[in-house]
Amino acid sequence: MSGGCCGCVAALKPRYKRLVDNIFPANPQDGLVKNNMEKLTFYALSSRPEKLDRIGQYLEQKLTADINRHRFEFVFIAMEALDQLLVSCHAHSLNLFVESYLKMVQKLLECQEPDLQITATNSFVKFSNIEEDAPSYHRRYDFFVSKFSSMCHSGEQFGKEMKQKIRGAGLRGIQGVVRKTISDELQVNIWEQVHMDKIVPSLLFNMQDTKSTGADIESPKDEDDPAHLAEVVFRDLVCRASYGNIRCVLVPILVHLDNHRAWVPTDFAVRVFKIVMYSVQSQYGYLVIQLLLSHLDKHVKDDPQIKTSILTVLFEAVLISAGGSIGPSVLEVFNNLLRHLRISVDNKGKNQAQYSAEVKFQDAIVNTIGEFANNLPDYQKIEIMMFVMGKFPQFADEEIGGHMDQQLQINLLKTLLKATTKYKTVIMSNAFPPEFLHPLLRMSLMEDAGMRITVQDILHTLIDRHGNTKKLKRIELCGNIAVLELSVEKCSRQDILFMKKSGMQFYWHILENLQLESNRVDNLEALYCTMGLLAVEMGGDDIIVDLFRLALDIQGLATGTTLPLTHRCALHAMVAAYLNLISQLVTCQQAFEYVQSVIELRKFRAQHLLPDFAYNRTNRPQSYPKTDQVKEEWLFEQSLLTTHLASTGLDVSRLGTPFTQKPYSGDNMDPTMSASDIGSINIEMESVDGSPSMARRRYSGVEEITVESLKKMLSEENTEDKEESERRRREVVNTFRTAPFEEIVAKSEAKSNHFHNKLNEILDFVSNTCVKETPVDGMSSEPGDTPFGMQFPDLFVY
Repeated sequence: MSGGCCGCVAALKPRYKRLVDNIFPANPQDGLVKNNMEKLTFYALSSRPEKLDRIGQYLEQKLTADINRHRFEFVFIAMEALDQLLVSCHAHSLNLFVESYLKMVQKLLECQEPDLQITATNSFVKFSNIEEDAPSYHRRYDFFVSKFSSMCHSGEQFGKEMKQKIRGAGLRGIQGVVRKTISDELQVNIWEQVHMDKIVPSLLFNMQDTKSTGADIESPKDEDDPAHLAEVVFRDLVCRASYGNIRCVLVPILVHLDNHRAWVPTDFAVRVFKIVMYSVQSQYGYLVIQLLLSHLDKHVKDDPQIKTSILTVLFEAVLISAGGSIGPSVLEVFNNLLRHLRISVDNKGKNQAQYSAEVKFQDAIVNTIGEFANNLPDYQKIEIMMFVMGKFPQFADEEIGGHMDQQLQINLLKTLLKATTKYKTVIMSNAFPPEFLHPLLRMSLMEDAGMRITVQDILHTLIDRHGNTKKLKRIELCGNIAVLELSVEKCSRQDILFMKKSGMQFYWHILENLQLESNRVDNLEALYCTMGLLAVEMGGDDIIVDLFRLALDIQGLATGTTLPLTHRCALHAMVAAYLNLISQLVTCQQAFEYVQSVIELRKFRAQHLLPDFAYNRTNRPQSYPKTDQVKEEWLFEQSLLTTHLASTGLDVSRLGTPFTQKPYSGDNMDPTMSASDIGSINIEMESVDGSPSMARRRYSGVEEITVESLKKMLSEENTEDKEESERRRREVVNTFRTAPFEEIVAKSEAKSNHFHNKLNEILDFVSNTCVKETPVDGMSSEPGDTPFGMQFPDLFVY
């Protein structure tokens, strides 16, 4: 009787409930009843859309009951049925069914059984791959983000295999949430900071936790390995980020690295940001760099090792970034890095370890600036070099003073050298604008010998366009410079004009450098290399004569200076090597033979004036001759060189004029002309066709205009005039101290009246003159009316 009643009750159930009940077998080990599952699917597809929602609600009730009774086998069967219904049904009513479905997935995820959590996650991943036809306005995924993120950190209480499964399920769940929400703007905004603060650290935790999973970075990747899976999800997340969302991904990365002290060592941080730079859209790469720079500002007072690691990450990011990835604020980027460099120099380490860490940080700044400069176009590289030059203490508004000045200058010179190595010189005038050249040459006269070498290296990098620097590093005599394999091309007209304008700056600073007693062999070799590059790169016919002139000036400097004997011998040897070089470049056989004759004479009688002896670093002062006398026959005669060079058609009129005065660096004076040449200037004004001829005036001053003569003129002030002005000053002071007020007022009024009377006379005179000169008929006046009048041709008058 009871069985009949049960049958009647079952028959009274709605059809969809009976179909749902029939998919569950009597024995859960048999699994889902497939024939009945096909009937249920056909019923859901062919009936009215609201039936699918009712099926979902009824399945939810049965699933809840089975979970409460711990009948987990039936739970797995119910989830399998849900998955098949999701895949098969694409009706517009799927949204209503999804609500019931998500509630069931949530119930499984809330269970403590790991198998149920993994089953629910796998089902959710399948659901995330389904494209829905109608949007959902009220669906929320906050729970799933939190739960999947927590699963990425859990599993410690289980074995290694189960831990990997739980974490892998959590990672796949995060990927499913991202995929499901990003494609639909009406869904929850997954890019909100509250969600990214959970998702990103979960991914980084698994990427970093390679020890617990037993994965090796270099080993083949296992798709189920949490570290590899986290990296795949992380790449997918960054790749999907747009301009407005990339910051939401990057900030949690920086916070995670800070909280877990993962900056040191730098391996993991570099790996993470390499993934970011390779995955992010190329036009947004500069946002990553800017965020790293701003994060460096937050660590300005932290351990230098952390700052060095951040800079290393920044350096690697710049290496990967495209040419325009620095962003619009280029100078701001370099100013930020140079500010950190200055702060690091100011930080006095308490011990040697901290000092070494600061030095590494400074080197990292230099390398990063160089890499930044490499990504800039050439015109901006010059601007950056000028910008760095402006940060030197002697050119900046403020001063540090003392040792800090020198340390900062050393690091700035390294920075400048690093930036110049990234620049490819085409035209010298572009590489050496006056705003950059003049301060750079001033830096070449610093007291520190090592810093002067760095300045010369900068000059070598910018002047050398054909890789000749290494071939000219050593001061040596070559009978045939073909063995040096120098790359020499014809000097362009632009470079010749540049040398005519700025060559004097180079020559004068080279001479000043050679007079410094702190010079070492390396300094002299660097200066010789600069001179050699000037000859090879810009040695046109007009310029080569000036280089002969420079060599003769160095010889005169060596014979008439108080430098030590070793320095003077080195200068004579430099002159011999340089004349040997440029006499072959100018292809003047007579000059070359003359230079060789003097060199041969020195080999027999004055070997200490040749490079092989003077630049031998093993020499001691005892090796040099006791007398410092240099005979005339051992020197190069200016008159003979002039004759030989003139025979080739070169203009040697200025060969005998030494570079004796410092050149003026302004733009209103020709810097190629030394002060000793000023006396020979002829100032002429030539008439122009159509204008009345003007008398030519010639300056015929006999006295040479020099700095000393100007000083003398200023110092020759008449002592009587000084005494008279002093007496008048005392009278004025006494008058204002002792005289009554009425008398002072009367004197002031008298002076004022006198001034106004003179002013009125001048104005009356000017006005009367203008009236007389104005013609009555309105035409121009005759040429004879005014002494400086100009008569224009009729064609030019209207």
